[in-house]
Amino acid sequence: MNPARRGEAFWAVLMILPAVGGLALLVGLPTLGSFALSFTDWDLLGSPRWVGGANYAGLAQDPLFWRVLGQTFLFTALYVVLDVVLALGLALALNQRIRGLALFRAAYFLPVVSSMVVGAILWSWVFDPRFGVANAVLAAFHLGPVRWLQDGRTALPALVVVSVWKNLGYDMLLFLAGLQAVPTEQLEAAALDGAGPWQRFRHITVPWIGPSLVLVGMMATIRGFQTFDTVYLMTEGGPHRSTTLVGYWLFQNAFTYFKLGKASALAYVLFAVLAGLSALQWAARRRLAHQEAP
Repeated sequence: MNPARRGEAFWAVLMILPAVGGLALLVGLPTLGSFALSFTDWDLLGSPRWVGGANYAGLAQDPLFWRVLGQTFLFTALYVVLDVVLALGLALALNQRIRGLALFRAAYFLPVVSSMVVGAILWSWVFDPRFGVANAVLAAFHLGPVRWLQDGRTALPALVVVSVWKNLGYDMLLFLAGLQAVPTEQLEAAALDGAGPWQRFRHITVPWIGPSLVLVGMMATIRGFQTFDTVYLMTEGGPHRSTTLVGYWLFQNAFTYFKLGKASALAYVLFAVLAGLSALQWAARRRLAHQEAP
């Protein structure tokens, strides 16, 4: 390396050192500390007591852990499918030249920047069993009423709807960015060759937006497994723990039951699950990359 390049490298390292040091101090050390804490028994009052892998073994033997994990997988699967389908559908609709396009895009993005507390109040009113809009719609078809948030059969799907509403606009914008990279020449050439809308979408649009599909899917999966505020604000894990998800149960173990070691172990189990799912989705991205249109 010549002296000029060596000098540039030195100043580059010097400039990023404060940011790296801040990350190491504020993220790295707490991460290592919480990992060490997962091997202890600590209630915030006394000193942490080393218990080895007892917290992880206790989770594996706890029926509630498996129930909560299963509910979280179900919630995330419903959320990801609904979010991706609706976000892609909206992106396709808003990728056209229509009047008031900016207004529509802003309206769909508004929930993303809105407070979840406000959203929870709104949706609690929508799902109110006596005066809510949801039951009013059902009544028009001579159905219901449904106790949306008070019935274990409907509470989890209701939270899925709220979560999709909150993040739909963000994923829609990601798909819009991907759709605008699709070459119009290929779409027009395929149309001239007799390809229908579905064929153009399947064989041209989807391969081009493959990376966007994987990115949105990965982010939606992470959001689904980390869902906390929706449960905390709307159901508090009820009724009868039917909406208790991993994020909320972790919070309960840490700050309601004061089982810091168990909560830390649960956090690293969640990390392992998300790492595995992200690896699978990244492998899917690599396969899509080989199919991407030239």
